[in-house]
Amino acid sequence: MSAPSPSFLPLPSPLTVEGRPRLVGVEIEFVDLSERRAAECLQAVLGGTVEEEDPYAFRLADSRLGNIGIELDMRHVHPRRDGPGRWLGPPLASWLGAAMQPFVPREMIAAPLAPKRLGELDTVMLTLREAGAGGEGAILTDSLGLHFNIMPVATDAPTLLRLLQAYLVLEPSLRAEILISRLMRFHAPPPYPSAYVRRVLSPDYRPNLDDLCTDYLAANPTRKRSLDLLPLFLQLFPERVGPRIRGKVKPRSVLHYRLPLAYVGRPGWSLAADWNRWVAVEVLANDPDRLAEACRRASA
Repeated sequence: MSAPSPSFLPLPSPLTVEGRPRLVGVEIEFVDLSERRAAECLQAVLGGTVEEEDPYAFRLADSRLGNIGIELDMRHVHPRRDGPGRWLGPPLASWLGAAMQPFVPREMIAAPLAPKRLGELDTVMLTLREAGAGGEGAILTDSLGLHFNIMPVATDAPTLLRLLQAYLVLEPSLRAEILISRLMRFHAPPPYPSAYVRRVLSPDYRPNLDDLCTDYLAANPTRKRSLDLLPLFLQLFPERVGPRIRGKVKPRSVLHYRLPLAYVGRPGWSLAADWNRWVAVEVLANDPDRLAEACRRASA
């Protein structure tokens, strides 16, 4: 495996407040290559053992990059999991998977990695592309997501508020850089509501953690945000957040950055540009004076 690319910028705060290295999980969607074939291709370069959950979900266990899942991104075709696939049962789920496979992306879910190892995923994408995997950001029925699940520095209100403010300031430019076609914009998570943005960017907004969660949930009771904080708030406040959520959300202590798009079928494509955009968000969050001025300009 080739060395990590030097074009991946480091996080400005590489450790949590407890002193643990911050890790990042990655989800990458592609088309054309079957789940089984993708798992076998990854095994050839990463080692490990291929395990089958169902005909449309495989796991590469104990590879050089840890555990990696490869599955059809549709809950209805996985009968061993809680959700619609369970009540459909294996025969119907398998039939539905065969029918939908030409139209639904596959998703590769990589175990959390140190940011300095993200470049190794570029090599993984090259392997899949050479085996026939494709994707150019979006298909007619969906976007092809590149999601980063980043371990936060801390989960106190001031830390999360600064990060959220930095993201809200930069979201318009991020969307302009990433969503370069009408189809991509159509499938993308909608931006944060303007009234919520104004409130969060106000210099008078100084919530505690409970209020930050309550305000976020009231304005964003959906995972369809480009920076999705529902997994984190569900982890922190399960009894309060769980009944209010629309759609499938897993409690995780991560920042779910889901605006970027995957271009697995594009020769030379790298995760670096989108990772570096996220790093820019954290750099702004770590500069209080610059952040305050950016919030003032954005809310003017």
